[in-house]
Amino acid sequence: MTTEMFYQLLEEQGFSLTDQQKQQFETYFELLVNWNEKMNLTAITDKEEVYLKHFYDSLAPVLQGFIKNEPVQLLDIGAGAGFPSLPMKILCPELRVTIIDSLNKRITFLNALAEELGLTNVSFFHGRAEDLAHDALFRAQFDLVTARAVARMQVLSELTIPFLKVKGQLIALKASSADQENTDAKQALNLLFSQLTSSTDYQLPNGDPRNITIVTKKKETSKKYPRKAGIPNKKPL
Repeated sequence: MTTEMFYQLLEEQGFSLTDQQKQQFETYFELLVNWNEKMNLTAITDKEEVYLKHFYDSLAPVLQGFIKNEPVQLLDIGAGAGFPSLPMKILCPELRVTIIDSLNKRITFLNALAEELGLTNVSFFHGRAEDLAHDALFRAQFDLVTARAVARMQVLSELTIPFLKVKGQLIALKASSADQENTDAKQALNLLFSQLTSSTDYQLPNGDPRNITIVTKKKETSKKYPRKAGIPNKKPL
């Protein structure tokens, strides 16, 4: 996807980028590639691939109407190099974005990136979701939690739902249809007092399959969740 195609597709969907936003995406790409030489941020470094498989792909929750340009509290878990939340932040500057990641060197990159892009109302924290979800500064504090290709729903729900306010939503971006995965997660969602709201299959402009699954939190999560670090992966609910 060329940059011009990226701009055109967004404009066709009602998002006409300003010169500042175009420059932010360009700077994001340049920093991603430069820092990637020092640390493993992404296997995708070709410019057209980055614009398609990182930038455009990350914008799906906005393009599909699940996220709007509003000052809601959004937590992105395991965002790595900032996907999907920071491309959405560029497109929707009113968003209040928090990222947690288990690798401190990625947090260092994100802080440098945010400063270079001039992003405000963004915060980055080093830590594991299983630990931070028991911290009063994070638990039940967010309207939205996003996660892109982090874990299957059975595991992901335990890592994310505790961060949400009641009626808050988990927005999970998947690389393929999630029907079986969501079926397998029914017990976990029940234990976490949450409910599958929607599951939408779609394609990237190049035909690659994608899915967005939305889960809504119905009641406060039991304090025993999430369990200690590593257990959700080893023994899914």
